[in-house]
Amino acid sequence: MFADFLKRLVQPGPAPLPDTDARLALTALLVRVARSDGHFDAEERARILKIVTRRYGLSPEGAEQLLADAAQLETEAPDTVRFTRAIKDAVAHDDRIAVIEALWAVVLADGSRDDAEDALLRLVSNLLGINDRDSAMARQRVENQP
Repeated sequence: MFADFLKRLVQPGPAPLPDTDARLALTALLVRVARSDGHFDAEERARILKIVTRRYGLSPEGAEQLLADAAQLETEAPDTVRFTRAIKDAVAHDDRIAVIEALWAVVLADGSRDDAEDALLRLVSNLLGINDRDSAMARQRVENQP
């Protein structure tokens, strides 16, 4: 279903993604992080829906459809390294910091941090060109949100 999209995303020197493709790729990355501990629970799902609804101004139905498409894309996407590097090449640096904040929000949604989630966040941050300090600061901003 997403073969052409993935092909464009992982080709050498991908062009910046159109908004709809960027939404899909970034939401798929949120799903990948949520699934990294072997559980994609209701809290994580609700957090992703909240993130995409707010970030993209989607209706509840639109957010549900984006999440469904992203979950399917995540299962078809290549390994995390290639997938994340492709996103890095296609998304501006400031937007990648916001992505890290969203990823931390998903990791923390269920009230616990798992070693697998921490390891994946460390890898993804690095691959997105975000250093450990900036990732930790992003995590702290998420933890301090009311």
